[in-house]
Amino acid sequence: VQLQAFGGGLVQAGGSLRLSCAASGFTFGSQSIGWYRRAPGKEREGVACVSATGSPMYHAEAVKGRFTASKEIAKNTAYLQMDSLRPEDTAVYYCATDPVLWCGNTYMPKFGYWGQGTEVTVSS
Repeated sequence: VQLQAFGGGLVQAGGSLRLSCAASGFTFGSQSIGWYRRAPGKEREGVACVSATGSPMYHAEAVKGRFTASKEIAKNTAYLQMDSLRPEDTAVYYCATDPVLWCGNTYMPKFGYWGQGTEVTVSS
């Protein structure tokens, strides 16, 4: 299993970024993809998740209405569209998956396979 998140960068508050997660080594249409972040000095937290078939599932309260997780199965790529960014969204963002764990509408487990993160910095 290989995952690689990219697309991070520096953006002003109120701006948008779209993160991508390129996946290989497993059946992409059979596993959920989760997005997590670790802000400086904080614990890693689950941000958003998309189901195996591409339906947006869990989204953390802090990002609801601003972030949307999705995936294109034909491209083996998942996305995290981030709008109305805030300085508190500054973090390293990771994508992850698991062959035996799936996300639901109200929960997001800690997946077992992780990619390298991409850094997002939101300036005020």
